[in-house]
Amino acid sequence: MIQLFKKFLILTIATTYFLSLSAQKKDYSIASIGFYNLENIFDTIDTPDVSDSEFTPAGAKVWNTDKYYKKMNNMAEVISHIGDEHIAGGPYILGVCEIENRSVLVDLVDMPQLKPSNYGIVHYDSPDYRGVDVGLLYRKDFFEVTNSRSVRLVIDKGTDTGSKTGDREFKTRDQLVVSGKLNDEMIHIIVNHWPSRRGGEKRSRPLREAAAALSKSIADSIYKTDANAKIIIMGDLNDDPTNTSVKKIIGAKGTQTEVLAQGFFNPMYEKYQKGIGTGAYRDSWSLFDQMLLSHGLLGEDKTSYKFWKAQIYKKPDMIQTTGQYEGYPLRTFVGDTFMNGYSDHFPVYLFLIREK
Repeated sequence: MIQLFKKFLILTIATTYFLSLSAQKKDYSIASIGFYNLENIFDTIDTPDVSDSEFTPAGAKVWNTDKYYKKMNNMAEVISHIGDEHIAGGPYILGVCEIENRSVLVDLVDMPQLKPSNYGIVHYDSPDYRGVDVGLLYRKDFFEVTNSRSVRLVIDKGTDTGSKTGDREFKTRDQLVVSGKLNDEMIHIIVNHWPSRRGGEKRSRPLREAAAALSKSIADSIYKTDANAKIIIMGDLNDDPTNTSVKKIIGAKGTQTEVLAQGFFNPMYEKYQKGIGTGAYRDSWSLFDQMLLSHGLLGEDKTSYKFWKAQIYKKPDMIQTTGQYEGYPLRTFVGDTFMNGYSDHFPVYLFLIREK
């Protein structure tokens, strides 16, 4: 009798546990969003008034059709696998930078690895002296663009830019603002490639702080029409999560609980504090590639998209395995030597989640 009771008790407990787990199990919709500095995707044509001659057949890098398509193949291969632990075919939305023009993006999304994903393109030409721009790729089956614009960063002529442009007006990449419906939810993306640290971090710092102020201004203008707007500021910021531009001017917090209404959360902050980065220079890792999320993406409404987790994408093939730069991202060129690599940055990505 006692043995029979024990069996009944065990069966009852097991059944109750199973029912409890079933009740807790939810069916979720997952969306992936990423950013990737593609490192100098130039066509092979020498464009007038743009400093791109090294990326031509006659230039120092002997940049030709063969190398161009090897680069395209490598980029397409990486993009097609970003976030594939949950979503196949590449991110629903992907911000990119260091691309020369729209035509290189057309070639990229037409590569065999990406063509089935049906990527659309948002791109505007920027005034950057090297001729590089930012852009946005989006999977048309999941994201519908409703509005886009390009916003220029204007620097006071009295500012010491830290560059060697002499008396010329400082020119950099525009900031790309794209609004649209991710499935059926409105979301706003601000794609950035802030001014570099050329001339030294301290001397060039005002330029990135000006870029941060512009991003914050764009976000504030969106908040005026929707106080709880879902906004992601993404890009190669050429600053780390702890720099003034990101932490103070935009006010991006390292933990979600710190974020107030119309504030921003930086999911890359904790990774940076642990010494994790997306690029390396002189044996020091930086985490310039970031995605900052508005308070509206941190809400408790489980039927609306909210932040789940963020990652840095890197696979063994993308990493230099020998020599002076062992462990660094495997880039396309080291100096003028063609490495048939990928980029000097690892891409970053995140997942948004909601209950179906």
